[in-house]
Formats: sequence, C-alpha cells, structure tokens
Amino acid sequence: MSDLHAPILRWYGDHQRDLPWRGPEASAWSVLVSEFMLQQTPVVRVLPVYDAWLVRWPEPADLAAEPAGVAVRAWGRLGYPRRALRLHAAAQAIVERHGGAVPAAYDDLLALPGVGDYTAAAVASFAFGQRHVVLDTNVRRVFARSVSGLEFPPASVTRAERDLATTLLPDDESTAATWAVAVMELGAIVCTAASPRCGDCPIADQCTWRAAGFPAYDGPPRRGQAWAGTDRQCRGRIMAVLRETEGSVHRSRLDVVWADDDQRVRCLASLITDGLVVEAAAESYALP
Repeated sequence: MSDLHAPILRWYGDHQRDLPWRGPEASAWSVLVSEFMLQQTPVVRVLPVYDAWLVRWPEPADLAAEPAGVAVRAWGRLGYPRRALRLHAAAQAIVERHGGAVPAAYDDLLALPGVGDYTAAAVASFAFGQRHVVLDTNVRRVFARSVSGLEFPPASVTRAERDLATTLLPDDESTAATWAVAVMELGAIVCTAASPRCGDCPIADQCTWRAAGFPAYDGPPRRGQAWAGTDRQCRGRIMAVLRETEGSVHRSRLDVVWADDDQRVRCLASLITDGLVVEAAAESYALP
C-alpha cells in the first residue's frame, strides 16, 4: 500500500463531513442525484435542493413519471439547469433499462444520459463499494500537489494523471471505495484551491509541492468564473422568470429582464436548442 493511504484514511475517519448521500441509509439513487447536483456547485447550495428532491422523488420512477419541465423548475437556482434535464433523462433510462433500480455496473452507469466517466466511477464506488479511479477536481489537486509537486493539475484529465491515480488505488475493493471519497474530502476542506491548510493536512510531511517550497502554477491560464454580463447570466434571468411562472410567458415579460436585445434573443434561442425552453404559442414560452 502507498504511504499516503493510512494517514488519509485515518484523517477521513476522524474528519469526514456528515453528508446525507454518504450515510448508510443513502440509496444508489440518492448518490446519483448528489453527483449530478454537485457538479460545479458547492455543497452548501446543494443540500436544501437535494433534500427537497429526494422527498419529492425518492426513486427514479417517481421523477421519470414527471414532465421534464417539473424537474427544471425544482432545480431552482443551482445553475447549469441542463443537469436537471439530464437527470430526468437518466431516471427514465433507469426505469426503461433497469427496472427502476440504479445499475451497479460501471458500463451500465456510463450508458445513462448525462453520466460521464467521473459520475459512473463515483456512483459505482460510493453507492456500491467498488474499486474505481474517481478523479474530480479535488482529487486531482491533491495528487498534483502531494505526488507531482504542482500547485494545480492540467485543465483536463491526462493519461498520466489517470495512471498515477490507478497506481495509488488500494487493492481491496472496500478500502479503494473509501480511499476515493477520502481523497476527495481532503481536497474539498484542507487542500483547497485558494487557501490550502497545510497545517491540518495528514500528508504534509509527504507533500512534494510543500517540500519544493510551494512553486507557483506556471501552466496555461486557468479559466475564471466570470458571471456579470455573460450569456450564462442572461440565460439565468430568462430561466428565473419561467421557473416562477406556471404555464407560458409572453416574450414581453422576458424583454424586461435583460437590456441587450441581441444577447437576450440569442440566449433564448440557445435555451430552446438545449431543450430547457419550448415555444408554447406565438411569442410565448414555457418550461418543457
């Protein structure tokens, strides 16, 4: 076993957050829901929506029976509402292909709408205790710093990162599943992007980046999270009006939420293309 295993696993046992999708009562469906919601969204924003979602739709069949627009409305202000459409489509696929039960096999999970390598591996590990490489941003940052001596990992997952993560994966299946979530938790609350708490890190004495004097990132510019004035903000304003209104909305109500006519028209068209908005009648729009 790697020298990193014991201290990280011990730290996780003492410091893991009490999150509902990690408890022994969490279903595979609840884990899948959490993974969709946690994509690019902090835990604190996810928790209330997650709780309401599982109360309303405790099983995939419950969500699959609803129109897609109901899922989009319930998604609220989590952002990236296409995730709601994809989760709804995944629920329908689970009902159609797997009798309403979230499949345990990685390949079956990967075949679900909206599920990529990370989500399939995460659900297989966290819900079913399997041995898989689970590479999210937090895990990649921990490995980049502790093993590779880099402040941040590359913009997208590389073969070298995947090979490294594979060599660090414990052989025992249940230990590997715990390891996957333990490294993720370490990156989320200690080895953070902006202010790493090295004094609280269980592997600080093994960290290559720390030993090298914390060399600054010198790779390609990292993308920021611009918001004001972007198409994302404009789309969000349009979606807010539609979420808050039962039935259809006349274009005139959308016109007042964004001053730039060209940008507003473009964003409305993109929402229609993405399946998040439908034209209910001439000059009127609604959720699907």
